[in-house]
Amino acid sequence: MYIGFGYDVHRFKNGKNLVLGGVKIANYEGLDGHSDADVLVHALMDAFLGAAGLDDIGHFFPNTDTRYKDISSIFLLEYVYKKLSKKNFSISNVDTVIIAETPKIYPFIKAMKKNISKVIRLENEKIGIKATTNENIGFIGRNEGIAAMATVLIFKNKNLKL
Repeated sequence: MYIGFGYDVHRFKNGKNLVLGGVKIANYEGLDGHSDADVLVHALMDAFLGAAGLDDIGHFFPNTDTRYKDISSIFLLEYVYKKLSKKNFSISNVDTVIIAETPKIYPFIKAMKKNISKVIRLENEKIGIKATTNENIGFIGRNEGIAAMATVLIFKNKNLKL
């Protein structure tokens, strides 16, 4: 079994859509990034890549490559999932946390799980998505951005292709 950990953070930016877990959240300022800046999915991808002993998302999807400008991170997660599949890894479970003062995340968790579940082919019950605030401390507490962390457990299956 292999454990991976991922972390991502982006600052808010006017004129962008806020996307978390592949869910577009209306009426909130979006996050600044080369892709859609989905911090939850970025942390998840880095966790998977780390668990598999691969390079990070900046290696696979550099912010200097115009192919990834404003791309959906859910689409990039599909690429990461296929990378793991080719190396005969199976996913046991994932656990994540989003750190944000706003918006309130709970109403969107079900849709986020559905999006992620569809891509990584894992039951919703094996996907943890939690949210917390930063108690008004630091850049997140000042509502300047959002961060996310992810932990994954994968295992090598010599006889199974995903």
